[in-house]
Amino acid sequence: MNRIAATRRSLALAGLVTALALALPATTLAQGAERWPDKPIRLIVLGTPGASADVLARTIGDGLSRNVGQPVVVDPKPGAAGALAVEALLAAPRDGHTYLVAVNSLVSEIPHSVKPRHDPFKDLVPLVELVSGPLVLVANTQTGVGSLKEMAAYVKARPGKVSYASYSAGTLSHVMGLQLNKAAGLDMQHVGYKGSSPALQDLIGGQVDFMFDGSATSIPHIKAGKLKALAVTSARRISALPEVPTMTELGYPQLTQYPWIALWSTPGTPAAAQARMRAEVLKVLATPQVRDKFTSFGLEVDPTPPTVEQMQQTLRTEFQAVGQTLSSIGYKPE
Repeated sequence: MNRIAATRRSLALAGLVTALALALPATTLAQGAERWPDKPIRLIVLGTPGASADVLARTIGDGLSRNVGQPVVVDPKPGAAGALAVEALLAAPRDGHTYLVAVNSLVSEIPHSVKPRHDPFKDLVPLVELVSGPLVLVANTQTGVGSLKEMAAYVKARPGKVSYASYSAGTLSHVMGLQLNKAAGLDMQHVGYKGSSPALQDLIGGQVDFMFDGSATSIPHIKAGKLKALAVTSARRISALPEVPTMTELGYPQLTQYPWIALWSTPGTPAAAQARMRAEVLKVLATPQVRDKFTSFGLEVDPTPPTVEQMQQTLRTEFQAVGQTLSSIGYKPE
């Protein structure tokens, strides 16, 4: 786990349920929780169908539906740098039945590239950390590249002609390519997509050469021999790809990153509903079947889930760190 994640765990802050209990009488909180949910739960997903957040939402939705006795509708809304997904969440009734599944970059990275119409720190509440996991640097097999060293040689032999995909401009998938360009003296050209699925389709097809992608979406293609994994961005190797070295092992410790996906809510949503939703989702995440499935995708469920306050502090820290990184590499929004 990276330094930011470790810092989050070390923060001794009160949990959400405790905070809510202090804010509301116990009887009110209990009565509200008992009435929820009284209709289907909607999980808006920032991403395309089949992308990491979508797979995650559907897995959690299945367990959640069984536990609470209501259908869970998964609603993917890719594009516009997350704006469509966030606007759908903010436009929904704040009755505790609509939530968003999205990566932390929605708050910590994207606002550096695209000025949102909302205030991500005021309008969004990180309710549950769902999973964390590294990005995987993957190559189109047609390049014949089998290692990061070979990748660098391949790019340098084709100045200005090699491209790398990202699942969205301004996200870690984009920024990691810029950082690698600077660290290794490369000149890969960025091609942004609206989600992992279309980016991976073009990567496999040879329209682009490389990509930093989430482990959940890239591992099936790696296992199938359609992509070659060159490195992972975690601090240590992952069990799903034990033969793939870390960026630190390869001499690039500054490219160690561990993004995380959260369930987001909104201010003004009933406290009792939020508390119950958090508890029910954590119950699903604690099941061995769900943990094993996510582990097979290179994802990790935190055994000591951070509180809302800890996640909010982490996002502020990450936002500042990303800003400093972008400044150091001379990043300019596209």
